[in-house]
Amino acid sequence: MKPEWRAFLTDAGAEFDDGRVAHFGNDERERRVVTTGNVICDLSHWGLIAAHGDEAGQFLQGQFSNDVLSLDTGTSQMNSYCTPKGRMLANFRLFVRGQSYYLRLPRDMVEPVLKRLRMFVLRSRVTLEDADDALVRLGVSGPDAAGELETALGRSGPDSINGVVHAGEITVIRVPGPHPRFECYGELEPMMQLWEKLNVRCAPVGAGPWALLDILAGIPTVTPATSEAFVPQMANMQLIGGVSFKKGCYPGQEVVARMHYLGKLKRRMYRVSIETGEPPAPGTEILAAAATGDDEPGQAAGQIVDAQSHPDGMVSALAVLQIAAAEAGGLRLATEEAPGVNLEDLPYSFEQADS
Repeated sequence: MKPEWRAFLTDAGAEFDDGRVAHFGNDERERRVVTTGNVICDLSHWGLIAAHGDEAGQFLQGQFSNDVLSLDTGTSQMNSYCTPKGRMLANFRLFVRGQSYYLRLPRDMVEPVLKRLRMFVLRSRVTLEDADDALVRLGVSGPDAAGELETALGRSGPDSINGVVHAGEITVIRVPGPHPRFECYGELEPMMQLWEKLNVRCAPVGAGPWALLDILAGIPTVTPATSEAFVPQMANMQLIGGVSFKKGCYPGQEVVARMHYLGKLKRRMYRVSIETGEPPAPGTEILAAAATGDDEPGQAAGQIVDAQSHPDGMVSALAVLQIAAAEAGGLRLATEEAPGVNLEDLPYSFEQADS
């Protein structure tokens, strides 16, 4: 995070925890307002990797699960980077700004992904770098977010999910959410001005409430705890436009394609509510009901992808679960208290996966 941006946020009331904005003085209120009101959020907890060079697009096309070459300056896409066994090392949003490709992913995933990508550059004319200080980033969400953003920028943002608009020096991406939701990227001064304009009628919130919006939208985030845990289809990446089955080869492509055309999906990602007030860490196991039918938990049925406190007093989470165990019910978290885990609706259908 740029020191000037951190100082700017501190003056705005931000309180930090482990390098990210935890809240702006009232965590409970922020978690209430994020699902119903207009909010802004610092997105410095997301890191950036930039790829430049004449062969950047071709290089990334050979590494990632989605069709990188179909991207232009007016679109973005979800994407993933897999092992040869088809397991996701990381997933991210990919977009183009100027002459560069940018991967937006958790800050603590930048170094391992960057290190692995550089192993395969060889003689390709591409430069990869940590772009954390290159662009300031913030999020805007809410029932009136589109109008607030248009007033602040002097022009409308993108109308469709994954759409991109470049408003002067600021790049705006529309992302899924329970309300219109946008990510904005730009240099320090224009982004300070944008924050100040939006801060008039939008409440600032911390990183946790923003992550809750991803959970409600059914958008998974691979973290160090879940890296290499899931094939893309297990985390519904094919349902949110994160996999192309028509592009050429990339690491893990055979496994991903085989599961799509020949295999039967045995695990998929669900949205769940957990009967507790304390969010479990990514990777925490979920247990199936015991085979005997009593109230005791049985064998492992899946694991948490991400979890955040919900305004209703429980925890909202995304979890990859065995389909049979999810349909049987009786799930519990593998913690000492063993709170119940209940399935909730996702904003998209499993029909594509079933077909």
